[in-house]
Amino acid sequence: MTEMIRFVQGNEACVEGALYAGLEFFAGYPITPSTEIAELLSGRLPTNGGKFIQMEDEIASMCAIIGASLTGHKVMTATSGPGFSLKQEAIGYACMAEIPCVIVNVQRGGPSTGNPTHVSQGDINQARWGTHGDHSIIALTASNHQDIFAMTVDAFNLAETYRTPVVLLLDEAVGHMREKLTIPAKDELQIIDRLRTSLGKDVDYHPYLPREDGRLPMSDFGGDHRYNVTGLYHDMWGFPSANPKVVNQLLRHLVDKIENNVHAITRYKEYYLEDAHYIMVSYGSSARSAIHLAEERRKRGERIGVLELQSIWPFPTEVVREKCAAARAVVVVEMNMGQVLAQVKSAVEHPERVFLANRIDGKLIAPHDIKKLLRVIQGKGV
Repeated sequence: MTEMIRFVQGNEACVEGALYAGLEFFAGYPITPSTEIAELLSGRLPTNGGKFIQMEDEIASMCAIIGASLTGHKVMTATSGPGFSLKQEAIGYACMAEIPCVIVNVQRGGPSTGNPTHVSQGDINQARWGTHGDHSIIALTASNHQDIFAMTVDAFNLAETYRTPVVLLLDEAVGHMREKLTIPAKDELQIIDRLRTSLGKDVDYHPYLPREDGRLPMSDFGGDHRYNVTGLYHDMWGFPSANPKVVNQLLRHLVDKIENNVHAITRYKEYYLEDAHYIMVSYGSSARSAIHLAEERRKRGERIGVLELQSIWPFPTEVVREKCAAARAVVVVEMNMGQVLAQVKSAVEHPERVFLANRIDGKLIAPHDIKKLLRVIQGKGV
């Protein structure tokens, strides 16, 4: 496969990234504004040797990809808003049973049915805390189609590396707009495949016994080894346990395997941060407006920079603190009521210098929306 150039929707860029990463099974249920992902994969995936199935609802879709992943396949589902809510119990099961899978959430207005055809970024906290109990999660995002492709590939790689569900948080604006996408040659990007156990069929297999590097080799369910999978607290064999020591070790493992690797998971881009007096922290389609404003105001001599987050969870606290340390003020640009704002305030040394530029009315936040707030901040002498 040689490099190809396409003119695509963001949702289609996600499809291309998933196929590039080796997607073998997709189960989903149509829901605006993610439906194009399922629609495109219904035709593309079978011709690439994979399986596509439309399930009866979002709960069944999540359960289907969990089952397919256990049998050794790379899997994905896609949804939005209410569908993402319905998936939460099964996402918790995938966290507990350490099952690699990718969940795409193309965000729209909410809560409830909200505004299906308009943009929002209101699911940031839900991606982190949607399922109950102590756990950690990986959530990635992107502001342009080339990065959607790359983050989709990364989502599969991270899912396989850490044996965990990975959420890809897109939004309606970037999902439905069209722009250029360059699909890399076949071997240009690293693809991480399933780590399978080297133990033979007659050797006792411990499905939840980490290697020295922390990774857990898997055995395809229904293959050489018989083992138990449960959503209950379990021991290294996968059997339920209420032993306090076992429970404590399990929960710490589930959290630590992700939180102790923030440096390896963190993805971000920076624009004009070297001398910036004012730094905008943003992500997804909101970051496009922030970058545009920074570029325009730079031409007028204003020292404005942008930190674009591409990994939201685990939150890159150290990166935000370091990059924003010298700023007179930090402006968080997002389309919700301040979900990333709270994280940024917790990260920086001077939270009183962190401000919110946002829209919550279904309209894409524009450069002039951000500029209004900057003028107020500058007028106060910050």
